[in-house]
Amino acid sequence: MPRQAIHTDSAPKAIGTYSQAARHGGTVYLSGQIPLSPKTGEIVDGDIAAQITQVFRNLAAVAQAAGGSLADVVKLNVYLIDLANFPVVSDVMPEFFSEPYPARAVVGVAALPKGANVEIDAVIELA
Repeated sequence: MPRQAIHTDSAPKAIGTYSQAARHGGTVYLSGQIPLSPKTGEIVDGDIAAQITQVFRNLAAVAQAAGGSLADVVKLNVYLIDLANFPVVSDVMPEFFSEPYPARAVVGVAALPKGANVEIDAVIELA
């Protein structure tokens, strides 16, 4: 089965040479999302919790375009400019995920595109 690119207008447009997601068989690799508004292409206003919430909304839109949902996420990679925000990720996640939670890594980074404070990518498995 060839790789299939996934695109939706309900999530921010790719800001580089990549697809919002790529599907191969039943596995979908969601590209990293930063807290951009799909309408404006700008980082949303608000604190880090609001930004993490927007990232999960963007990921949910891409997952839906691929025929799935965040319930299908098996792995999350979270990139934070400030690891002091690690607990906020855990506080926001139950708004979008339920047990059993996906596997997750949280990595501190020096910089992210557009000056974002958070970026998250995911892998979903579709039946």
